[in-house]
Amino acid sequence: MPPIRLHGLRHGAASLMPAAGVEMKVVQETLGHTSSSFTADTYTSVFPEVAMAAAEKTATSLLAEEEKPEEPEEPGEVIPLRA
Repeated sequence: MPPIRLHGLRHGAASLMPAAGVEMKVVQETLGHTSSSFTADTYTSVFPEVAMAAAEKTATSLLAEEEKPEEPEEPGEVIPLRA
């Protein structure tokens, strides 16, 4: 194995934990940071597989067929977006 600094392992763990579904607050506590935003901004990376899964989930949500609202009977009638 190539030499890896201990700090590099820390960053790796911080990226792997959210990819495994661990909440950022838990990652923050594990690393001993005072702010989860610092942990997210400084220590994590998004793996390509995670980014692809997020894109696919979003596309599925957008492409899901939903009931379309009925046509308004009169001009200016309010159409509810969700039931």
